Amino acid sequence: MMTSTEPSLAEYPVVIELPVLWGQMDAFQHVNNTVYFRFFESARIAYGDRIGTHEFMRTTGIGPILAATSCRFLKPLRYPDTVLVGCRTLRLEAAVMDQEYAVFSRRQQRLAATGTGQVVAYDYQRLKKSAYPEELLERVRRLEHL
Repeated sequence: MMTSTEPSLAEYPVVIELPVLWGQMDAFQHVNNTVYFRFFESARIAYGDRIGTHEFMRTTGIGPILAATSCRFLKPLRYPDTVLVGCRTLRLEAAVMDQEYAVFSRRQQRLAATGTGQVVAYDYQRLKKSAYPEELLERVRRLEHL
């Protein structure tokens, strides 16, 4: 059960559902820590799909690149389970999006992990940091009600 200090998935504009796979568990019989970062990545990609990131990459050459990420492990996950993974942007600047992720276990009916990601704009043609296209920033603002 979530406590008042834990985020609710209703606070995340993008939520995806993923199975916990047998092969994601390690010798300690719980989902390996590296898998949580894959959960975050999948949610981040779904978020990008929602705002049209790939469209902007095709037309401008500018897209996101992960600069930093972290995870707070709250409860171990085990097979079989299904997780709901939320993604939201907490801070938006011309070249930086600070995102937050939440992993909710259906089996345990509680939050299993939270995490962060700093996603910066990158010019893949010039191979350097850039600014996000203004229309992409506007799509994030609309999605997040910023």
